[in-house]
Amino acid sequence: MKGKIAEIFESMQGEGLYLGERQIFVRFFGCNLRCKYCDTHLDRYTEYEPQELLEELKKFGNGFHSVSFTGGEPLLQKDFLKEVLQLTRKAGFRNYLETNGTLPVHLEHIIDYLDIVAMDLKLPSSTGLNDFWYTHNRFLEVASRKEVFLKAVICWNTKAEDIMAAANFIRRANKSVVLVLQPNSYENSDNLQHKLGDFRDICVSEKIPTCIIPQVHKRLDSK
Repeated sequence: MKGKIAEIFESMQGEGLYLGERQIFVRFFGCNLRCKYCDTHLDRYTEYEPQELLEELKKFGNGFHSVSFTGGEPLLQKDFLKEVLQLTRKAGFRNYLETNGTLPVHLEHIIDYLDIVAMDLKLPSSTGLNDFWYTHNRFLEVASRKEVFLKAVICWNTKAEDIMAAANFIRRANKSVVLVLQPNSYENSDNLQHKLGDFRDICVSEKIPTCIIPQVHKRLDSK
């Protein structure tokens, strides 16, 4: 069995609740969505067997918070990912999954080997796609068996009704989960900051734990 990996590197986590933590990143090739704000355009990959990938990770040494499996969408390669997660867990790594939250059946196959799930909420007015509330609900139900938090990219076009829908979704699915609002780094402006504040106020009024955390790695022009 081989997996398609676009890159492996070490860096600081640039977004979400673990901002600033030192991680090893494994970027999986391929995604099942085309969000209009996406800036990750992968055009090449290297194939690894699970044990080969583990050996690459070991070269980075110690002192890392976790291994971040990101993409693309790692769950598209769930069988390969499962084998890798079993190996990394045995080797003493913590497993951190970054995912678009649209493949709940795939998540079910690997959830036992994860420590942290960073799950996207794909807001229709941000992505330019249809909504995923039903799929997100099934996904969060599985992810809630482990530590999980939500991330939603906020753009100029993001509508307040999507934020209300997100608040209603979280209240029904897992009212204790934290929602991170992320400004689209390529649209960062005073107007967007004002919108972020308004959206956070909506969520807080709905008793949803919410914070605003920029995508710092993009501001620093790093990985």
